[in-house]
Amino acid sequence: MRRRAIWGVSLLIGVLAVSLPVGARAEMARWDLDPDHSIIEFRVAHMVVSKTAGRFMDYSGVVEMDADAHRFKTIEATINTASVNTNHEKRDAHLRNVDFFDVEKYPAMTYKLKSYKKTDEGYQALGDLTLRGVTKEITLAGTFNGVTKDPWGNTRAGFTGEGTINRKDFGMVWNKTLDSGGLVVGDEVQIRLDIECIKAKKP
Repeated sequence: MRRRAIWGVSLLIGVLAVSLPVGARAEMARWDLDPDHSIIEFRVAHMVVSKTAGRFMDYSGVVEMDADAHRFKTIEATINTASVNTNHEKRDAHLRNVDFFDVEKYPAMTYKLKSYKKTDEGYQALGDLTLRGVTKEITLAGTFNGVTKDPWGNTRAGFTGEGTINRKDFGMVWNKTLDSGGLVVGDEVQIRLDIECIKAKKP
């Protein structure tokens, strides 16, 4: 009698699994970053009294996740450092030289997720940022903004993330002292990510 009961429960679970809609099943899938609808930007103190903002224009990335269960296995990104853009040609040229990104020697920076945990506000992600040949752990506070279908049959997901790094940790030590005693460029760099990605279609 007990064997029959166990067999009956197993059969019921199997039937439910088959009958559940695809969106309700756990699925670890690949999602590719959509650079046309994403922003990777930064802000840093300038002359003490204001901040300069910039962004990167060329990058790629991939997320491996189960969007329904909000489980993440892989988040990786590669950013072309020469694509830095602060809307000021002379300043961008300076950022590309050896004082800052040194793009000829280090043409890319990378990010790889190591771990994450759920918080009251969203998620806290710990990952490795490699910049100018230096790898440091950074923490990003993020939110998962959900999943939607676009008019062309793609499944899209969105994220936001924020964090702070110290540029000197990555060998960016250039600065000048103002007559007032302050510095031209701050050490702390605020990072803001608005990421949209598209679920890869199965072959």
